[in-house]
Amino acid sequence: MFHSARIKLTAWYLLIIMVVSMVFSLAIYEVLHTELQRFAHVQRLRIERQIVPLPIRFDPKELYEAEDRIRLILIMINAGILVIAGGLGYLLAGRTLRPIQEMVDEQNRFIADASHELRTPLTSLKSSIEVNLRDTHLSLAEAKLVLESNLEEVNELQSLSDALLQLAQYQRVNKKNMLEEVSLKAIMEQSLKKARCLAEKKQIIISSELEEIIMKADSNALFELFIILLDNAIKYSPEKSNIFVGVKKGEASVMISVADEGRGIDKKDVPYIFDRFYRVDKSRSKEKSEGYGLGLAIAMKIVKTYKGTIEVSPNKDKGTVFTVRIPLS
Repeated sequence: MFHSARIKLTAWYLLIIMVVSMVFSLAIYEVLHTELQRFAHVQRLRIERQIVPLPIRFDPKELYEAEDRIRLILIMINAGILVIAGGLGYLLAGRTLRPIQEMVDEQNRFIADASHELRTPLTSLKSSIEVNLRDTHLSLAEAKLVLESNLEEVNELQSLSDALLQLAQYQRVNKKNMLEEVSLKAIMEQSLKKARCLAEKKQIIISSELEEIIMKADSNALFELFIILLDNAIKYSPEKSNIFVGVKKGEASVMISVADEGRGIDKKDVPYIFDRFYRVDKSRSKEKSEGYGLGLAIAMKIVKTYKGTIEVSPNKDKGTVFTVRIPLS
């Protein structure tokens, strides 16, 4: 599709350039033709009036030969422009279509990934319903168990759809953040309050060192970012471990760090952990991890909206540290 579009766009570029070139060539030829005719007319008058004795008589054939040479030169110039413009137009068409192609490819990958992730719980839900519908001896207690299981599947689907919508929201090119002066300390404390409820189930202690920093930002986006990082740390931390959260102000940026005492991330997984649906369960947890691998992808999108950076320490044996840097301006 994009190859044919590139050829068509190149053809349009070439058509426009050649039309302009031909118009200029015709204009140049007309000017030169007029000047040659004027020169020939002046020479004839001089010869007829003998104003200036001419050692060589004027030959009209030279005028026609000069016009032929001018036409040949203009044709060669236009042929050169055709070749050069064709090559440059093809390159320019490729550069013009590249962002569109990347956007379409990203959209197709998003749809394919989402479809793949949705297919599994939907298939499980459908199979469960079909099997139990065929069971003529299904009791009320068994039916309630089936409904409870189906409800869990529906909740997972809702969680996945919410995450996909959230990710799509931050992928919008023209998305505008509602910027206002916010306290990072207050947002982080709100995030910690929610995260400690999850940490208590695994008896994880979360300690923090927060500076009071006021900056212009979208409070909802930062809250989501902090929740994602804290939830990720809790998810991959062993029971009765510690998580440390720090917020510091630098010269030109704010640094947020979240450190856990999990098994860490293998270096080979680091380049991919911010990709959609990518999981590193085997490297960080012996047990199967919950979630769909969308949290860190959303976190990366949020950080990019502020032209910030997010880094992860690739130490496999001493836990993991996520470090976010957001410019103050």
